[in-house]
Amino acid sequence: MLRKEYLMTPGPTPIPPQVSLTEAEPMIHHRTPAYTEEFVRLLEGLKKVLLTEKDVLVFAASGTGAMEAAVANCFSPGDRVMVAVGGKFGKRFAELGSAYGLEVIAYEYPWDERANPEVIADHLRKDPDIKGVFLTHSETSTGVVNDVRAVGEVVKESKAILIVDSISGAGALEMRTDQWGVDVLVIGSQKAFMTPPGLAAVAVSPKAWELVERSSSPRYYFDFRKARKKIMEKEPQTPFTPAISLVRAMSVAVEMILQEGLENVWERHRILAECCRAAVRALGLELFPKDLTGAYAVTAVKVPDGLDGRELVRHMNRRHGVILAGGQDQLKGKIFRIGHVGYYNFFDLVVALSALELSLKELGMDISLGAGLAAAEERYLEMTERAKN
Repeated sequence: MLRKEYLMTPGPTPIPPQVSLTEAEPMIHHRTPAYTEEFVRLLEGLKKVLLTEKDVLVFAASGTGAMEAAVANCFSPGDRVMVAVGGKFGKRFAELGSAYGLEVIAYEYPWDERANPEVIADHLRKDPDIKGVFLTHSETSTGVVNDVRAVGEVVKESKAILIVDSISGAGALEMRTDQWGVDVLVIGSQKAFMTPPGLAAVAVSPKAWELVERSSSPRYYFDFRKARKKIMEKEPQTPFTPAISLVRAMSVAVEMILQEGLENVWERHRILAECCRAAVRALGLELFPKDLTGAYAVTAVKVPDGLDGRELVRHMNRRHGVILAGGQDQLKGKIFRIGHVGYYNFFDLVVALSALELSLKELGMDISLGAGLAAAEERYLEMTERAKN
C-alpha cells in the first residue's frame, strides 16, 4: 500500500509549501542589499509576533544555541541564578548554567504541574543576590505551559532578569514579551515558526543589556554585543555568515503568521488542543498535565496500563505513517505526545487521531473505533460555531 508520512511531533513541524519553495530559490550573498532587505524584514516581523520593541538578535543554531547564548552573555562564573525545572528543557537551562560556572539554584517541581510564581517570589525575597530566573514557557517534554506573565510580575520587582525559553510557545501561544516583563526571550525556527531547524533568535531588554556589558563569561560566535553592533549599522547584518536560506524562509513564515493574525493563530492552537483532548478523553485515556491552562502547543497523554508507550509510537509510524513523539528522560515509555504547533489545521489532527485509534485497537486495547474522532468533531463544531456568534 502507498505509504505517506504525517509529522505530528512538537518539533520539527511541517513546513508550508511557500516556505519550502523560498529555500529552493537561488543563493544570494549575505553582504548585499538584497540580503539586508530580507534580514530586516525578518527582524521587524519577529518584533510584531513577539510583541516587543527590544533588540532581536538572530543566530544560525537550534533553539538550544540561543539558550546557551542567553547563559553565556548575561552572567559571569559564580553568579547565582534560579532555574525552574519541571521538564527536560528546564533541566537543560540548569545544565547550561552549570556548564558556564554559575551557581544554579534549581527549583524543581512535578513534571505534570506548572511552576508556582510564589515559590519564585519567595526565593527572590530571601536571596537578593540571584541575578537571573530561567523559565520554560511551553515545556514541550510534558505539555505543560507556565504562567510567564505571573512570573514576570514577581521577577520585575527584583534586580534579577527573567530569561524565558519560548521555543515551542511564541508564534502559537500568547506571548507578550514587553508587557509580561521578559528580559531575554528565546525562540527557534522549527516549531511554531514553521521553518526547518537551524535558526534561533533572542529578544534582549535594556535590563539584560546591563548584565551583558558586565559579563565575563567566554563567548565569541554567540556574542550578543557583536550581533547588536551589526544590526545597528545602516545596513543591518549578522557578524558572521548567516543561514541565508533559513532567514529568507522564516521571514515568509513570519509573514504568514501576521497575515493570519496573532489572535487568530492563538485561537487556532486553542481549538486544536481542545479537540485533541476531547478525543483522548473519549478513548478512555488520561492527559498527563494536571494543569492544562494555556497548554495548546502539544497534547501529552499517559500510556494506558499494559501498553508499551515506545511500541505505540513505533507502531503508528511503521503501520500508519503517523509520527508522534514519545516521552523523554523520566517519562520515556510513560507518555506519548501529539504535536499541533505551527502549520496544522483540524484535518491534520483527524489523521493523527484516526491512526491513534487504529493503533490502540491493533495493540489489543478495547476501544470503540470512531469515539475519539466523534468527540473531536463535536468539540470542533462547538468551538467554531461559537466563534461565528
